Amino acid sequence: MRHGVIAAIVLLASATVAHAAEWDTLRPGESTQATVRERFGGATKVTSQKVEGYDTSQWIYEGAQAPKGMTRVTVDFGVLTPQGYRADVIRVMRLDVLPEIFNRSTILAGWGAPEKLGREKDADVFFYESGLLVYFDKDGWLAQTLIFMPPQRPEAGGAPPPR
Repeated sequence: MRHGVIAAIVLLASATVAHAAEWDTLRPGESTQATVRERFGGATKVTSQKVEGYDTSQWIYEGAQAPKGMTRVTVDFGVLTPQGYRADVIRVMRLDVLPEIFNRSTILAGWGAPEKLGREKDADVFFYESGLLVYFDKDGWLAQTLIFMPPQRPEAGGAPPPR
């Protein structure tokens, strides 16, 4: 499960003084469950699991409960910080967007040029050290998925982590 791999990587990443990339005022590594609930209300589905021995939770917003422009938003909670484990802090936010909401120009205008470019299958991927991965459609114009996480150090070899 690719999402589980990202969860494990990000769970073990130490929080840094650099701010994470944000969406709708939410920042992984900083924003809490209370903030998410205040912004979007109750989730469509809530699950709990253990990741690397820590209790984590996942909130999914889909259908009528998904924020405008999204088909689904998945928010994973539980971050290991230098101050200890925080079960209520956003670890990863995954936005599955409707077509035409974010195109390549919108992404570049909003977050600037990525530090790394990659490809997965036949699609472009932007990697931002501030903690954003953007997966585009096969034409490379429309963003399909945005994944927000705490700031990341670049990987050796330059490829973004799998989604």
